[in-house]
Amino acid sequence: MADTTVPGFFQQFPMPKIAHGELDADLAADDNRIAILFLWGRDCPNCDIAKRQILLTPERFAWPEVRWLHDNVYDDPKMATRFGLHGIPAFFLFHRGRKLGRITPWPGTERFVEAVQNQIAMTGASA
Repeated sequence: MADTTVPGFFQQFPMPKIAHGELDADLAADDNRIAILFLWGRDCPNCDIAKRQILLTPERFAWPEVRWLHDNVYDDPKMATRFGLHGIPAFFLFHRGRKLGRITPWPGTERFVEAVQNQIAMTGASA
């Protein structure tokens, strides 16, 4: 399914797609990395802004201590309901199955990177 103005995003910045029914089992697999769940939607201008900014400097978003997951909440409304979403994009951070927090709306590259790096340091996440 096309993701609008950034059609190759998930090929250029690969991350597994996860559905609401698979999330708990995936997060239970403890490998000491932070999991970032990127919740987005088709035809979402703010989601496309985030995708474009990530693609400008993808190396800044590729930490060895982090693994990414994504879900289109328009196709999986149970995921949106689970997290009580009122807007997208939303990024949820988890460590060892525990939710650390949410980043929403998209704060821009600098603030996003800083927030994730702070969580890596605070949790002791490792590859």
